[in-house]
Amino acid sequence: MTTLTFPSPEGGLRRYLAEIRRFPLLGKDEEYMLAKRWREHQDPEAARQLVTSHLRLSAKIALGYRGYGLPLGEMISEGNLGLMHAVKKFDPDKGFRLATYAVWWIRAAIQEFILKTWSIVKLGTGGAPKKLFFKLREAKARIAALSDGDLPPEQTRLIADRLGVREDEVLSMNRRLAARDASLNAPIAADSDEEWQDVLQDEAAADPERQLAEAEEWRLRSACLEAALATLTPRERHILGERRLKEPPSLLEDLGRQYGLSRERIRQIEARAFEKVQTHMLRALQTRLPEPAPQEPRVPAGQRVAPGAA
Repeated sequence: MTTLTFPSPEGGLRRYLAEIRRFPLLGKDEEYMLAKRWREHQDPEAARQLVTSHLRLSAKIALGYRGYGLPLGEMISEGNLGLMHAVKKFDPDKGFRLATYAVWWIRAAIQEFILKTWSIVKLGTGGAPKKLFFKLREAKARIAALSDGDLPPEQTRLIADRLGVREDEVLSMNRRLAARDASLNAPIAADSDEEWQDVLQDEAAADPERQLAEAEEWRLRSACLEAALATLTPRERHILGERRLKEPPSLLEDLGRQYGLSRERIRQIEARAFEKVQTHMLRALQTRLPEPAPQEPRVPAGQRVAPGAA
């Protein structure tokens, strides 16, 4: 689309909202003619009028995402980009208004911005994680769930059933919503010049004995996992691997078509296989991990202990 100039929310949100109210709303016939001029003749003035008449819609949708704690001006700007894409692709001969079409593009642009800004950790490319990210807050509000901390098992189960996802996915996403990424250059306190990166432990200077112990524990856990997977049937092992060990995970529908089973049946096989692996690993680790060594009692400075004293 030809480069167009519009008011920017970066100059102040209140001023921006006042400015966009001055743009007139378009009637159905006028909108149709402008859309035809843009689609058939690439008329930049027609595109400008179509966009400016819907800037209020973009701002209204962005206001609905204030609860994520991101700069509102930036979300409005992203929504405006989605609006311009909508104008570019809008076909007036389909019989519906531009606002009906543009709302999906605006919402998608804002949601993509939130997902990219919220965390440097990859959320996933599938639609299910994105749906859970934006639906979890609403689901928690409906059952009056607390915003902080892990959800109780009964609330986790209820939300998982309502949203059609696994309980562990609800717990994981709830933790991500509760904890945003923070900059290592941020000060530890408002009145301190010390940054968080100044107090990070140097992993290169870690205790060699501890590193050796951790490596041995990792080897033991890996061996237990391999043994646990060997207890599964080939079908269970394949479904579990496709759903839990692959990124992005395979869809239940795809696996269902591959095995000639329903989506729910594949989910049940996955859950059963995961439970079997967990149970096998827990038993193996309990029998193979060494007991922690008893610690020597601490003696206060200046106090002597008699030989042979406990």
